Amino acid sequence: TMALNPGAKSAAALFARLRGASPFFLISGPSALESLEHALFMSDALASLSVRTGIPVVYKTSFDKANGTLAVSPRGLGLDASLRAFEEIKRASGLPVITDVHECWQVGPVAEVVDVLQILAFLCRQTDLLVAAAHSGLPVNVKKGQFASAGVMGHA
Repeated sequence: TMALNPGAKSAAALFARLRGASPFFLISGPSALESLEHALFMSDALASLSVRTGIPVVYKTSFDKANGTLAVSPRGLGLDASLRAFEEIKRASGLPVITDVHECWQVGPVAEVVDVLQILAFLCRQTDLLVAAAHSGLPVNVKKGQFASAGVMGHA
């Protein structure tokens, strides 16, 4: 068996809390991590919303928006700067953080910092990436690609 990351117990607790959220939980945040200042502003607003409504919130932003509409679209702060930003967002807001991973080699460093990994819809059939994310020990949110049937997603 593969060892889970050290945060596996807290990951299991987060998964249980989100799974049991009623009526739902919210994944929200800016599409791409533009700046730490903006992220802290947004995560503070979302944390306040969570407190006011009782709805659990997971802060979501991308360190590399690799699927932008235009090749010249802003892509985010990149991996290293974003990992530091994710730590600060978690510390300042108290919210769990989710971000997407695009390649297997990103799973390890990202899983050491965030609380949930996300697989983008256009990568939902990439077996190696799904396996790497599963082995992180974190909850994984796999977005359903338009090309994938609901039955196929049951195998993700």
